[in-house]
Amino acid sequence: MPLEWLNSTRISSFYKVFNDMAMKLAISKKVTDSVPKRILIVKDNKRHSMSPVISLVKDDTNDISQAVQLAVQLLREGEVIALPTDTVYGIAADAQNSTAINQLYEIKKRSPFKPLAICVSDPRDVGNWCHLDPNMPKNLLQSLLPGPVTLIFKRKSLLNCDLNPGISCVGVRVPDHPFIRSVASSFGSPIALTSANVSSEMATIATDEFSEMWSSLAAVFDGGCLAGKELKTARLGSTVVDLSNAGCFSIIRPGCALQNTVSILREHGLIENK
Repeated sequence: MPLEWLNSTRISSFYKVFNDMAMKLAISKKVTDSVPKRILIVKDNKRHSMSPVISLVKDDTNDISQAVQLAVQLLREGEVIALPTDTVYGIAADAQNSTAINQLYEIKKRSPFKPLAICVSDPRDVGNWCHLDPNMPKNLLQSLLPGPVTLIFKRKSLLNCDLNPGISCVGVRVPDHPFIRSVASSFGSPIALTSANVSSEMATIATDEFSEMWSSLAAVFDGGCLAGKELKTARLGSTVVDLSNAGCFSIIRPGCALQNTVSILREHGLIENK
């Protein structure tokens, strides 16, 4: 098996984490589900090297732990990765790394004037990066997060000034998905997160739906099809709510969890701005 692709800087991180597996692969010339593999596709009679695809659909806790370790290492090295969330697939980068942020925009072909959300691992982490109303109803965040909701707050100066420059607020996610939460927890810093699709195109619920982006990504973490039984709402993305003004809320995007989100906000005494 030709191993020239292992020489690249991007794959060096992958190779260090999966060294033992990769060596076995080189010796036996076998591809197993537990070993990330670089996929080659043929287009216009030319072979195109694609990113390593790591399956998360398995029962081996050690394999998932290694995948988390790899994702964290790639993020720390300024790479952009794709991974599942509780709504659609996302692409992610270190929110505190300006070069990585620019790369994410380029891969998505997103307008620089469109802001990115950040992802943290736990509702208790939101206040590390955002200004929270001291009179916010108790347990409001815990009632909404983790879940398919993006909450907008005034940002703190600790957050990278090159992330959404000139915008005083930032959207925060705590997805209800064990893999991305484990990655965010181990990473220990906010992760810039946006949907894994070229800007203005359909959101994706399976990795093959954004295969044209693979070659620009350091790794694709495949959690299988995310639609489940909710096919009608699967691609709507998170419900986006502005909580930057004390005592009230505004729905910025209905998303997939509008009814439940509004119900929770009203139960906690917040008034909707229309």
